[in-house]
Order: sequence, then structure tokens, then C-alpha cells
Amino acid sequence: MTAIPSTKLRALALLAIALLAACGKEPQQALGTLEFDRITLPAPVSEKIVRIDVREGQQVAAGAPLMQLELTRTRSQLDAAKAQAQQAREALSELETGPRSEDIAQARASLSAAQAQAADAQAYYARLQPLGRQKLVAASDVDRARAAAGNAQAQVRAAQAALLALERGTRTEQIAQGESALAAAEAQAATQAVTLEKLDLVAPRAGRVDSVPYKLGDQAPVGAPLVVMLVGDAPYARVYVPEPIRANVKVGQAARVFVDGRDGALNGRVRMIRSEASFTPYYALIGKDAARLSYLAEIQLDKSAAELPAGLPLRVEFVERDAQ
Repeated sequence: MTAIPSTKLRALALLAIALLAACGKEPQQALGTLEFDRITLPAPVSEKIVRIDVREGQQVAAGAPLMQLELTRTRSQLDAAKAQAQQAREALSELETGPRSEDIAQARASLSAAQAQAADAQAYYARLQPLGRQKLVAASDVDRARAAAGNAQAQVRAAQAALLALERGTRTEQIAQGESALAAAEAQAATQAVTLEKLDLVAPRAGRVDSVPYKLGDQAPVGAPLVVMLVGDAPYARVYVPEPIRANVKVGQAARVFVDGRDGALNGRVRMIRSEASFTPYYALIGKDAARLSYLAEIQLDKSAAELPAGLPLRVEFVERDAQ
């Protein structure tokens, strides 16, 4: 039998010790639960639920009807907003068209009448002036005639200004104000139209209905969750990484996920890990107290876990980067 050299024996012994040390090293692990991405559909207005099209646990496609709220009040508000928009539109059209020819003709006639009255008042005042100097009429009569002539001239100037304003048409500032009023009314109508559309709830993405908190006939407050959906091709593991292993966990790192009640491990990769601790008992942690810190992390799983329900407890072992 051939003897093994002592140098080879020492090498084999060192290799065995290294393998035993590697086997005895506990893997880095964290605890958490199985989760799906959640979508919450809130109540856009406080209206009564008149129809529910799904049940909890049902799988739905994107765009599938989920629920409908009462439409009467919101539809009436939309009709009122549309009427206001139409009124603003007609007012702007009137401003852009300018004054009618009949209005201009009426202003010219008013100017002619004012000019005739001014001429008559001026003639009457001219006749009274010499009589007043001869003391044949009272001075107050002359003063009244002078005032009447001046008033008549002012009426002429006012009628001329009114005619000029009509002939020049609408000011650009008035048209701009009309355009702004129309834009505001149309925006309000569009807002009401969107609100009316939201009263018929549809699935924004394909997924599973997780919760329908309210029942038929309920009237939920504004913002209350009407339907909660679980979406995504596969769930993810939400775990809390202890502080002692936080430095060795990186985004993109491979992980093995062990779910309670399921044999074998699921493969996943770290998609997110928080930089701030979720639980910080003290402001300054040193020594053993630092081990109390935990960092929230998410591990994305493959499609083999798609049928697992949310909320299952699990354990995650992080694969060493050298092993990857």
C-alpha cells in the first residue's frame, strides 16, 4: 500500500476543516410575510352603492366593471356645468361679433336728437341775452337758459362718445375676459364629466379582488376604499432585515424564500431595502442595542409563487454574494 506524503495529508486536513466551517456557518436570514402590490379604489363622491359586480377573491381583467355608485346628482351637476359653458360660449361669440347695426343706427339717432336739442337751447339762450342786458327779463331766466344750453352740449358729447364706442367694436380686453370665462366653465364641465365616469368603477389593472368593505346600498364617505385589489404576476416577500446582516444585503442579491406550509424554497431577488431602520428604540444605539434595528426589505419572487395567498409567514435566507 502506497503511503501518502505528509504534505498532502496536511492539505487534506486543512480542506476538511474549511468545509466543516462552511457547513457550520448559519445563513443570513430574515422573517416576514408574503405580500402582493395593492391598489385601492377610493370613493370619488359620497353616493349610494347601486351595483356590485365582483366578489372577494375573484380574478378580474383590466377594465372589468367592479362597482357603480348612484349617478343622479353628479349627472345633474354635469348638465348644469355644460349649460354654464354654453352660456359663456354664446357670450364670447357676442363679444367677438361686436355691436349690431341696429344699435349703431339707434346711437346715431340719439346723437341727432341731442344735437337738435342743443341747437334749440343755444338759440333760446342767444335770444335771452340782449333782453337780459336791457333788464327786460330776469337775470335768473338768463342763467337757466345758459345752463340748459350747456347741458344740451354735454348730452351731444355723450351721444358722440356712445356712437364712437359702438363703431369701434368690442375691446380686446373684453374678448380676453370672455375667453377666460369660457375656459373656466369648460374646465368645470370636464371635471364633472370625469367624476361621473369614476362613479362606474373599473379595474385599472388585472388582478384579484382582495376586499370589498362596503355592501349594496351603503353610502361611503369621500376617499373611503370601495375596492382593494391585489395585482402583479407574482407576490413578494416583505421582511425585516436585522442590523447585524444589513451591510451584506444589497438590491439585486439572490435569496431563498421558505413559506410556511410549502415544501422547498422559492427563488427571489432583493428589489428594495430601506436605508433607515423601521424600529429605532433609542436615538443613540451602541453595542448590543444596535441589534434591535430592523430594515424593511422586499424580495421579488418568480411566477411559481403566483397562486400563493397573501399574508403567509415566511423566512428568507440571503445568498452570499460570493456564492452568486
